[in-house]
Amino acid sequence: MTDDTMSESATDESTSKRAVVLLSGGMDSATAAAVARERGYEIYALHTSYGQRTENRELECARRLADEFDAANFLQVETGHLSAIGDSSLTDDEMDVDDADLASDEIPSSYVPFRNANLLSMAVSYAEANDCEAVFIGAHSEDFSGYPDCRPEFFKAFERVVDVGTKPETELAIEAPFVEWSKTDIAERGVELEVPYEHTWSCYRENEPACGTCDACAFRLQAFQNIGVRDPIEYAERPSYADGT
Repeated sequence: MTDDTMSESATDESTSKRAVVLLSGGMDSATAAAVARERGYEIYALHTSYGQRTENRELECARRLADEFDAANFLQVETGHLSAIGDSSLTDDEMDVDDADLASDEIPSSYVPFRNANLLSMAVSYAEANDCEAVFIGAHSEDFSGYPDCRPEFFKAFERVVDVGTKPETELAIEAPFVEWSKTDIAERGVELEVPYEHTWSCYRENEPACGTCDACAFRLQAFQNIGVRDPIEYAERPSYADGT
């Protein structure tokens, strides 16, 4: 390699954009990763295992997605404190995961108290340590109808926390590109971006097959049904949710 080539490579490396993507293994985070890549970011994937019922399947999917998106690094962090704190049907075996109620505006039992603040805090640490410019999270409008830590106001406030809590030279954006989108919008955009949805997992209850009747399955199936595309993962049941019922 010539000196000129070495100098050019060093310049390319130093000027490339980097972003942490919170990669849960679900369709929203996978689509967020595709958007980050489309915007020219090198991806640093962060996956968290917090004692959720399907954590093994989610980890498997997140690792596969990181490979699919040529992530520069994949970091798994175990956050057992969220499970120990409890009060969520995702982490407490004594609580039932409710069947889907797409019309409800109540906070569901699957809400993990202040989870996104915990996850974003780790993502910001990871991002600052690796000179990243952004953190991507796949939260969307149907999330914040039930989960308070998915609201646009939350992300704006958290970005302010990042501004005052990191080094003066750190400039880090919290990117929630789907925060005003529906799940259907995300599915449509993901299909355009050729997101490998066959390597994603959304079910709250089961590792395989997906149940098809929990909130996460219902919103996902409804989105694919709305755009006329068959969801490529396996389900125990595939109810029709396209009419919102």
